[in-house]
Amino acid sequence: MLGLAFDTNRPLRLLVVGAHADDIEIGCGATVIRLLRENPQIEVDWVVASAMEARVGEAEASAGAYLRGVNHARVHVWEFRDGFLPYEGLRVKERFEALKRESSPDVVLTHYRDDRHQDHRLVSDLTWNTFRDSVVLEYEIPKWDGDLGVPNAFVEATEEDALTKVARLNEFFPSQHARDWWDDQTFLSMMRLRGVECR
Repeated sequence: MLGLAFDTNRPLRLLVVGAHADDIEIGCGATVIRLLRENPQIEVDWVVASAMEARVGEAEASAGAYLRGVNHARVHVWEFRDGFLPYEGLRVKERFEALKRESSPDVVLTHYRDDRHQDHRLVSDLTWNTFRDSVVLEYEIPKWDGDLGVPNAFVEATEEDALTKVARLNEFFPSQHARDWWDDQTFLSMMRLRGVECR
């Protein structure tokens, strides 16, 4: 079990990165809730690489809800095309390099390295490539690819944090409600499964 206490003389600097508008919330929403609660002076950069049209508003509204009360928070919503990030790799890499000049995170949350979704995989690769001096923790997105991994780090989530995560997903991402995999049990079952694995 990973302890999340950071003993420093300055605020914890956190970078959370998602390929799509709801990835951060699905993959590590409860972890972010916990980090924000336990580190009141935290500094956060929240990055969504691919959000277009209505998804921009969803991404911004969700990030705003998570980051409410955080004194130093920046939300970056990039409008790269969903499903095409590898084909825009140069431009995406340039955004990561620009972000590195603005941010020096202690901890980065990003996609699982072996995620089979091309956008997720590119974002993970660029995160590892760009933020080599940071602690990088990966999160998973449940989907039909069947590409779940074997995590080597676990973060304890309270029942309240888990339920808050699910409630926010339902509140802020109405464009996704019609997807056949989008339901409370999908999101809760991932956390339960990982809870069993870490005992």
